[in-house]
Amino acid sequence: EASCFLEPFQHGQLTTMIEHIHKGVELAAADNRSLVLFSGGQTRAAAGPRSEALSYWEAAEAEGWFGLPQVQPRVHLEEQARDSLENLLFSVCRFNELTGRYPQTITVVSFGFKRRRFQELHRAALRFPRHRFHFVGVDPPGLTAAVTQGETAHSAKPFESDPYGCHDAGLRAKREARNPFRRTVSYPLGCPALAPLISQCLRLPYGGPLPWDGWAAPR
Repeated sequence: EASCFLEPFQHGQLTTMIEHIHKGVELAAADNRSLVLFSGGQTRAAAGPRSEALSYWEAAEAEGWFGLPQVQPRVHLEEQARDSLENLLFSVCRFNELTGRYPQTITVVSFGFKRRRFQELHRAALRFPRHRFHFVGVDPPGLTAAVTQGETAHSAKPFESDPYGCHDAGLRAKREARNPFRRTVSYPLGCPALAPLISQCLRLPYGGPLPWDGWAAPR
C-alpha cells in the first residue's frame, strides 16, 4: 500500500479495491460480449501522469489477470473522470468510442456503500433504464457507520440537487482539485449523442433525446 497513491480516507481499502478489479475481470470472463472499462483520470499530482484507470490496469496485470488472461484484450481505460458521475458517464462515452454504439447493459463494480449514489442518482441523471443497470458492491471489512453516514451526508447528497455536479461549490471544487494537470474533457466529441447532456449542466435531469430512449422493461 505504501507504493500506491491513495487518498487519506482510502488507506486500508487497497485489498478491497483489488477485489473490485478482480470482480470486473471475473464478470467479463463470464460474458464474451462484454468490455471492462477501468475509469479514473490523472487526479493526483503526486502520482504524476499515471491515471487511476492505468493503476487499475497495472494491478490486474501484476495479479496475472487473476488467472483469466483471455479477458485482457477486452479491458480498456477511461482516463478523464474526476468523480463518480463522470466515472459512469465518461465510461459510456468511452464505450461508444471503442465500439461505435452505446452499451445495452451496464454493470458498475464499486464499494457497496456507494450503491444508492450510482444506482439511484447517477443512473437517473443519465436516464439509463433501471432494468439494464446492475451494481456489484464489495465493501472493506469492518466498514464503520461513519463511512456510510459520510457517504449519505457528504458524497451522495450534493448530487441530489445537482445531478451533473456543475453548480454545487463542493462538487466543483472537487473536480478542480482532481485535475492537477489541467486536462480538457474531450468526451463531447467522442459521444455526440450525449454531448447536449454533458454540456448543458442542468439542475434537473436532462430531458432531451438519449440513445436508450424506448428500451422498454421486459414484461
